[in-house]
Amino acid sequence: MNKKLYRSKNDVKVSGVCGGIAEYFNTDATIIRLLWVLGTLMSFFIGVVAYVACVFIIPVDPGCIDVEFEEKK
Repeated sequence: MNKKLYRSKNDVKVSGVCGGIAEYFNTDATIIRLLWVLGTLMSFFIGVVAYVACVFIIPVDPGCIDVEFEEKK
């Protein structure tokens, strides 16, 4: 099985980075978000720069169905 890291379209708070990481590691997104915030605070906000970089580097999940779009059809 070939796993790839994608930004989540289902588990989104800001842009889906933490939700995608949680899906990749098969864990709860809340844990990933808390770890990211703690890491950001401990690293003098370098985590914010890393998050913005992840938004541009990690692609959006192409296999996800947009439920809102499907309901409007």
